[in-house]
Amino acid sequence: MQKSLVALSTIAALGLFACQPNTSDEAASTGTEGANVTAVSAEEMTDAQKQAYAMGASMGLFVTTRAEQQEQLGLSLDQAALQQGFNDGLNDTLKFTPEQIQQIAQQGEEVLRAKQQEMAAEAAEKNIEAGLAYLEENGQREGVVTTDSGLQYEVLTEGEGASPEATDLVKVHYRGTLLDGTEFDSSYKRGEPAQFPLNQVIAGWTEGVQLMKEGAKYRFHIPSELAYGRRSTGSITPNSTLIFDVELLEVVKPQAEATEE
Repeated sequence: MQKSLVALSTIAALGLFACQPNTSDEAASTGTEGANVTAVSAEEMTDAQKQAYAMGASMGLFVTTRAEQQEQLGLSLDQAALQQGFNDGLNDTLKFTPEQIQQIAQQGEEVLRAKQQEMAAEAAEKNIEAGLAYLEENGQREGVVTTDSGLQYEVLTEGEGASPEATDLVKVHYRGTLLDGTEFDSSYKRGEPAQFPLNQVIAGWTEGVQLMKEGAKYRFHIPSELAYGRRSTGSITPNSTLIFDVELLEVVKPQAEATEE
């Protein structure tokens, strides 16, 4: 019970010890299965060794990710204390009871969440200011059209095919970036176009793509309220103004409508 709780609370500590060789006594105590696994290739590992290695690797990856998260939030991770807790868990010499460990771990999660919320709120305010300034300047550029909703677009390539309605299925290629140029999504990179109902995406897309004809390529500058608003997803932080290059490949008719024709 104690060991499992420590494993959960330190979940990747094994990764910190991968470079520390076993002493001869330790290797002997584990038997041939545990002797100098670092010298064994993946192909030579037994199933038991692979399972043990996977457990340790999972723990190591978890701790690495957690350390990076805390560093980004200005919260350091005391590796010496982490190693001590891991060793104490293995040796059944814990300084706290399992119940205390669980409580301390929960407190740590609460501190992390509070810091994340604080930084998200700060980023949201900065994003509003940056978005308003960007859209005001961008709207004055030649070729940029601003709609009543605040959506801005520019025509990169005109199309000659059909224009979709909000209820249509569309096939598109697109690339999405933040104001600083960070690319957060691209169907081009995935090597295949995306297809979706136009009324099931962000409002800026629903409005903007209806302005296009098949074969057209537009650049949309989408205010946060027409994008994800105060929500965050991936590298998109709350109140982000987004830029999309969208190429309308095809307006796909629903199967029932196509059959009737």
